[in-house]
Amino acid sequence: MPDPGRGAGPDPGRGAGPDPGVRAGIRAGDRTRARAEAGGGRGVVVRPGVVAVRFVEALHSGGVPAGTDRAARFAAALRLVPPVTRDRLYWTARTTLVADAEQLPAFDAVFDRIFGDDAPPVDLADSRGDPTAPPLPDVPNETRPAAADNRPEERGVSGAGASSSSGGGDGSPRAVPALASATERLQHTAFAELSESEVDAVRHLVRRLVLATPQRRTRRSRASTRNGERIDVRRTVRNARKTGGDPVALVHRRRRRRPRPLVLLCDVSGSMEPYTRVFLALLHGSVTGARAEAFVFSTRLTRLTRPLARRDPDLALRRAAEAAPDWAGGTRLASSLRTFLDSYGRRGAARGAVVVILSDGWAQDEPSDVAAQMARLRRLAHRIVWVNPRKAATGFAPKVGGMAAALPFCDAFVSGHSLAALDEVAAAVSHPSKGLL
Repeated sequence: MPDPGRGAGPDPGRGAGPDPGVRAGIRAGDRTRARAEAGGGRGVVVRPGVVAVRFVEALHSGGVPAGTDRAARFAAALRLVPPVTRDRLYWTARTTLVADAEQLPAFDAVFDRIFGDDAPPVDLADSRGDPTAPPLPDVPNETRPAAADNRPEERGVSGAGASSSSGGGDGSPRAVPALASATERLQHTAFAELSESEVDAVRHLVRRLVLATPQRRTRRSRASTRNGERIDVRRTVRNARKTGGDPVALVHRRRRRRPRPLVLLCDVSGSMEPYTRVFLALLHGSVTGARAEAFVFSTRLTRLTRPLARRDPDLALRRAAEAAPDWAGGTRLASSLRTFLDSYGRRGAARGAVVVILSDGWAQDEPSDVAAQMARLRRLAHRIVWVNPRKAATGFAPKVGGMAAALPFCDAFVSGHSLAALDEVAAAVSHPSKGLL
């Protein structure tokens, strides 16, 4: 029987009408009707772009990180699967907008708030600005079935969204339909947990990461037609010869700007081995893309700028492994920093540069020696960024001797344990100002 509080039910010969909770962008009764189901019947005219954008905005407010790419995917799905019922709209939205099982409670709450039984009906003619459009028909709601009989199988579901959760009262697991690309699944996976095939994919993505340093003014200057820092007297007098000796237009000079040097020091000791295979790809991309200086250290310091300058990544990494014989050994942090400062830093490599140190700080040196070398580096470098993948662990505290001694001299302290965390590294490198932690 139809619900007396919501009007008469739909005509059996016309099929199920759209739920009145399908708000902006979905309108029934337009002159240009589209056939919703095979066999004819009442159609639904959908504006997928409006539906996708407004619903994704509501998901953002509700705590579901759905981006513009998923909104476009949702809009494309609405064109293929007309939302003639609320159940169909639910599964279309859930399949295209949910990437993780942990997002389901927030997604269901937002969906029920907008498209649920208690959601107030909205006159879409008002939202479209069309006073002549017919109002929404009053049709009964179709609630989502609680049973999992018609839910899709788990095959073909990739990533974190393929995890299972408790289904009905019998405790049987149910598949969580979600759609996540391979790149999206790898965003928050720690480098130490990657398989060999995933490491290759991550390396390819990491090489495309741009580490852009802030710019600094050089001693050289260039002519500027606008107001500059000083007047170019010689060029102004030369141009005055064209106007009878009167300096009608003043020529200014402005100091040139160029990116600050970038130096990367990567720990390749045994404790860093799970992360070294990805960090070397970061070094390779920085050397070839940003003309950075690259060094690795374990028991001693090795310069890898030339081996990593080759465009072929496999050949570059093979040459780098051959150049560093102390791979996966102990960690001599203080002695490696001393070698860098004595041989390269004071000669100009570290002067005014952004220095990135990738290490867990587990050093065999005395903390006082580490602090002394970090103080020397602090006086030369513009900015020091320390990348410690152990920082992402629950309950982490920088209590290890080398890390505790080096931290007071750092401007930024980030984890860099995953692709998403490398965005923090890039932001720390590009930060224009100095400032100790």
